[in-house]
Amino acid sequence: MQTIFSGIQPSGTITLGNYIGAMKQFVELQDDYNCHFCIVDQHAITVPQDRLALRKNIRSLAALYIAVGIDSTKSTLFIQSEVPAHTEAGWMLQCVAYIGELERMTQFKDKSSGKEAVSAGLLTYPPLMAADILLYKTDLVPVGEDQKQHLELTRDLAERFNKKYNDIFTIPEVRIPKVGARVMSLQEPTKKMSKSDPNQKAFITILDEPKVIEKKIKSAVTDSEGIVRFDKENKPGISNLMSIYSILGNVSIEEIERMYDGKGYGDFKAATAKVVVEALAPIQQRYYELIDSEELDQILDAGAEKANFVANKMLRKMRNAMGLGRKR
Repeated sequence: MQTIFSGIQPSGTITLGNYIGAMKQFVELQDDYNCHFCIVDQHAITVPQDRLALRKNIRSLAALYIAVGIDSTKSTLFIQSEVPAHTEAGWMLQCVAYIGELERMTQFKDKSSGKEAVSAGLLTYPPLMAADILLYKTDLVPVGEDQKQHLELTRDLAERFNKKYNDIFTIPEVRIPKVGARVMSLQEPTKKMSKSDPNQKAFITILDEPKVIEKKIKSAVTDSEGIVRFDKENKPGISNLMSIYSILGNVSIEEIERMYDGKGYGDFKAATAKVVVEALAPIQQRYYELIDSEELDQILDAGAEKANFVANKMLRKMRNAMGLGRKR
């Protein structure tokens, strides 16, 4: 069975786009792969964080993983900072990485642009991301287009380490999500849906109440044609809503076009909102059962134990390969 690793930062409630583009597919993957799902809280602190908000977001994201259907008996769910091997391995890989290649990372350029000062961690976090992945002999990493560059660096660092020290790392492959997984902004449908969008109408979070969801979809930007037809280039807004409806309602795009032939956008938007509300209702119910429960702590304790066992085995190999400490 091949191994998959995925990490998500705990930076607020995840959006419908995060769910469709990543978490929904994780649930499907766990039956066929050895899955490690990590809440990467140490990546979150590369930019300033409120201590209490961060801790709340970590727990909330853990509850959401379970609520969407991640099964702790099939997958390993854990918090990055509870597995110290990540930071030690990240430091070793920093010593293999070159400053020039870290400075070329697009996300570093974007996040540091116009800032008087940024943390050193913002520059050096790609080797920590590489450590996250390489510690678990990961075969596949499901990422969006925006993370492909970091995956290429991970592969470069693994190959460089293997060549210079010892051939211990599996070289991971990128796994791009299936077509239709990219959910766009409800207000600017040529842009990806993002929780950092200043316009609250642009995104739906997985914990939004039904009336909020209905209101956001009702106000979603479409076009003046009034025909429910899939055409991403000329009708990005309605095509985005059709994709959401198709994935969450388990209905083909062609079937949606037939169902709403001759009907206006009002009927279609109302139906789309209903599909979204019904898809999220059981997730929200399970989330609120978990968020303050001992069950969630037990799952995270067990996940940390399993992750530490696997990660520490690879960490010992890394230390021996680089000549650190005493050989054991």
